[in-house]
Amino acid sequence: MLNMAEGLARLRDLAEGPVVSALATTFQAAGFELAVVGGPVRDALLGRVTHDLDFTTNASPDEILELVKPIATAHWDIGRAFGTIGARVQGEQVEITTYRADSYDGVTRKPTVEFGTAIDGDLVRRDFTVNAMALQVPAVKLVDPTGGVEDLVTGILRTPTDPNVSFGDDPLRMLRAARFSAQLGFDIEEATRDAIVRLRQTLKIVSPERIQSELVRLMQTDDPVRGIRVLVETSLIDEFLPEVTALQLEVDEHHHHKDVYEHSLTVLQQAIELEHVRHPDAEPDVPLRIAALLHDIGKPRTRKLEPGGAVSFHHHDVVGSRMARKRLQALRFDGETTDAVTALIELHLRFFGYAEGAWTDAAVRRYVRDAGSVLERLHILTRADVTTRNRRKVARLAGAYDDIEKRIADLREQEEIDSIRPELDGNQIQQILGITPGREVGEAYKFLLEVRLDEGVIGADAAEQRLREWWAARG
Repeated sequence: MLNMAEGLARLRDLAEGPVVSALATTFQAAGFELAVVGGPVRDALLGRVTHDLDFTTNASPDEILELVKPIATAHWDIGRAFGTIGARVQGEQVEITTYRADSYDGVTRKPTVEFGTAIDGDLVRRDFTVNAMALQVPAVKLVDPTGGVEDLVTGILRTPTDPNVSFGDDPLRMLRAARFSAQLGFDIEEATRDAIVRLRQTLKIVSPERIQSELVRLMQTDDPVRGIRVLVETSLIDEFLPEVTALQLEVDEHHHHKDVYEHSLTVLQQAIELEHVRHPDAEPDVPLRIAALLHDIGKPRTRKLEPGGAVSFHHHDVVGSRMARKRLQALRFDGETTDAVTALIELHLRFFGYAEGAWTDAAVRRYVRDAGSVLERLHILTRADVTTRNRRKVARLAGAYDDIEKRIADLREQEEIDSIRPELDGNQIQQILGITPGREVGEAYKFLLEVRLDEGVIGADAAEQRLREWWAARG
């Protein structure tokens, strides 16, 4: 609950901070207005950590640049056409933007940039009332033309103007509504939510890169599940990630299985909890969280109703991995993230074979080899994938995974299990066998790798003997 007295005290602290004070003094001396705007004001009122500082002013971009040069250690004008000048002041990155009064064509989402003359007009064009507040400095005056404080008190997300107009100006704001709902724990006002349902298909005019960026920011929140529910309930997610909605499988009256959608949300929530336990100081692991959400997206395509009421999803791990790759590439995710997510989805069932019967050391080595750089994430995802209410089964699976992690640790002490490779490299193989580079070298390397995986470290001499025997057997 917002305590206004404490909130106003935090606003004064914000205004008196070294960066804000330096800029406020500089702009006031030159006869210009300056205000901290948007997220920093909202977060200060709520008592949340304030991140990058954004400012708005009646100074033009050229005037802003001239004012910040003497007090900045660096500055850039990549957003100059939109009125924004960036700078680093006393070690902090800031952005300062001329008052805006943009208009949109409703087709491309590209605004016709128009500079405004008053702060109220600039604030009214922003996405939500809680982000449409400004703190004028050095006067320490809160400007709130759209009722943002009241919405902070009641925990409501609402557009400053008619939501049909606001979302028509920039459809990405609908996705931001889900993100802020997750980030702040706020409900979306009814008219605003109705507009999302009505206008969801207009998200098609937004670039995949912008949608991806907003999805990532949603997954970085403490409670992305809340935002995912908003996206599914409004059907907005169908415009860029329809595989999640498809998890809501229709249950046949004669065939029963768990709710895959609810299961996936629970896995996501449990993965986040395990993140915090195992890596309490780390940044949110977006690839892990995306993999947790999407790990079962192959189930709708592979579902088969078996005789006797059983339901099977054979190979949904492999199918789901391919589906995820296609979707993440469409959203312009980078290759590293895409590879990590798809590997996790493809491997997320592998452990359950271990739970059914102890593996050989060779099987453990292959598990580590196949997981590669995502092994720690796979530990978390696999543990999070246990959502049964059967306490005995939960305890058995947890014990089995404790065991496999211990065996991996033991093997690490004995050998270089995380970078398994043959004990002879390609050059040595060529010298021993008297062959030149080609397919046969690759086949020999693969044979020696299998020996290494099956038997562990056997030494270079033994590896050479095994190689010669293999070569002789080939004729």
